[in-house]
Amino acid sequence: MTLSVQDLEAVYDCLAEAIDQVGETKAELFLVKLALLNAQALGHAELFQQHVQTALQDL
Repeated sequence: MTLSVQDLEAVYDCLAEAIDQVGETKAELFLVKLALLNAQALGHAELFQQHVQTALQDL
């Protein structure tokens, strides 16, 4: 299952607004909590680890 470009843009906007809402001091904690919730929803630790490695590329 994949998201459309329009849905990805909506997700990006939601994430950006949430990061702005929590502020710089709590952004890291928020992102960790969000990642753990999404890992739980994904239900596959190895796939989550692959996503982490992909996200680390080209930073």
